[in-house]
Amino acid sequence: MTSSPMTQQGEPARSEIKVLVFDFDGTIADTRGVAHSILNDMSVEFGFRPLPDEELEIARNMGTREFIRHLGISNWRIPVIARRGLQLLHERMDLVKPIEGMTDVLASLHGRGHKIGILTSNSEDNVSAFLQRHNLPYFHFVRTSSKIFGKSREMNRLIRSERVHPAEILYVGDETRDIEAARESGVRMAAVSWGYNTGSALSALNPEYLLNSPHELLGVAANFSK
Repeated sequence: MTSSPMTQQGEPARSEIKVLVFDFDGTIADTRGVAHSILNDMSVEFGFRPLPDEELEIARNMGTREFIRHLGISNWRIPVIARRGLQLLHERMDLVKPIEGMTDVLASLHGRGHKIGILTSNSEDNVSAFLQRHNLPYFHFVRTSSKIFGKSREMNRLIRSERVHPAEILYVGDETRDIEAARESGVRMAAVSWGYNTGSALSALNPEYLLNSPHELLGVAANFSK
């Protein structure tokens, strides 16, 4: 898939985008290495299957639910494991760097007058610490979902609070669950291949855009009114 917008009928889509909403982990912040270390630490604490280095790319081709099953985690344990993971990540946020090229892209989007925000299943404390450390004062809002699969509900709240039509939002994210949440909420999706899921895994869900570098987002945003 290219970075050109397509409708279901295959015709180029033209629509005003008023808000660009970013996922955080894997999209803006390069948390993959730290998250892998935390995951394996928690595998000892909670007794699920660790993820060896040689399985990292295999895991990137899995959807979130498939990955959870692969680790042998029961659904009822997901909330407590997720909370523990965020606590451990908070202790290591100083190790997390921005995705290469993303800082300049965010500055350019802000400079062009685009309204941008964050919607993540990470914690607001972790996001705020990262944004302050790396001097990224470009976001109009940071919204968090306490549930791994709760982004569509939070997106619906965002739509109401921003008083925009769903089609006027572009969600930028790196996981198959981001595409699923965008589709449930009726917002457009720009999937990015540099994060937790591979481009092939993302492409299989037919997002409106598939981007292979942060700089490509500038071209996408240029197609829309602010």
